[in-house]
Amino acid sequence: MVLMCFLVDQTKRVSSSKPAAGLCSRCGAGAHVADMKTATRFCFVPFYWKSWRAIICTFCGSILKSYP
Repeated sequence: MVLMCFLVDQTKRVSSSKPAAGLCSRCGAGAHVADMKTATRFCFVPFYWKSWRAIICTFCGSILKSYP
């Protein structure tokens, strides 16, 4: 019996945020600078983590700019 498991999942999570100057170019709402954490899982086992900083819209949630 052979069991093949190719489920890959990626989640993005905001760990902390603070207000930023400027407006969203898509909806015109305010923006936040947020510390993001991305976790990639293969078969429900996490094998890659990445921390990065991004400017996120407070209303629509779009990522306006990201920094490594």
